[in-house]
Amino acid sequence: MLKERVLTAIVLVVVLLGVMLGLPPMATVVLLTLLVLIGAWEWAGFIGKGGPALRVGFTAAVGLGLFGCLQLYSASTSFVSVVMWVAVAWWFIAFLWVCLAPARVNALSAALAGLLSLVPCWLALVYVTVSTQNTHWVLFTLALVWAADTGAFFAGRWLGRVPLAPRVSPKKTWEGVIGGVLLSGFVAWLAAHWLLPVNDPWPFVMVCVAVAALSIVGDLTESMLKRAAGLKDSGSLFPGHGGMLDRIDSVTAAAPALVFALLGLKVIP
Repeated sequence: MLKERVLTAIVLVVVLLGVMLGLPPMATVVLLTLLVLIGAWEWAGFIGKGGPALRVGFTAAVGLGLFGCLQLYSASTSFVSVVMWVAVAWWFIAFLWVCLAPARVNALSAALAGLLSLVPCWLALVYVTVSTQNTHWVLFTLALVWAADTGAFFAGRWLGRVPLAPRVSPKKTWEGVIGGVLLSGFVAWLAAHWLLPVNDPWPFVMVCVAVAALSIVGDLTESMLKRAAGLKDSGSLFPGHGGMLDRIDSVTAAAPALVFALLGLKVIP
């Protein structure tokens, strides 16, 4: 199982690096749109058992959300800040949802959660790509989240004792959280010193640690919705990893939170 996960991860990294480093930035925008729409198709499985019609309808709704954001962003860049505020507020609400009422999931709440998770994530990643005409912030976001996931996986596997959210995801532990956040902080420190245009590294690293912690809420929210829908994985697109959402659930929380912070720190325009 671990070998399959590693091989799949290597292929994914090669494809992403090929697109984001070898092609113009607009290719990354197209790729991000495709990934989010696949995620929307899978998310419809959390809403109900309406079959292909429900999946097509929800994917179309998310697509309209992306188009609407693009139009409003083109008219006023301040719209991005508003959406990032909304997204960060949503993820704090999701945190309370996971902690206090994980069993209270219905079709409407699952659908709203999907829109609030997928659309702002797409806008955040597209904004940093278009505004900088570079893909380094998208790559850093993915690296930060994957560092959190990898650190949590191995720290939880080797040291995990105290359950994090047993009613939602029994295998996740607080030791895993600590391991993931520490590895993310290290990745952020390396990036701030050698890869990214950051003038003051330590505030940036602290922000990234907070973003890595919040990314766990994205993971737990998807786990909560999968459990409510009776699903083990969101799909079977990636061998050893599950579906698209199983790969980007943490990104949906991390991307808008990071862009929100970068706008506040004036690291990006």
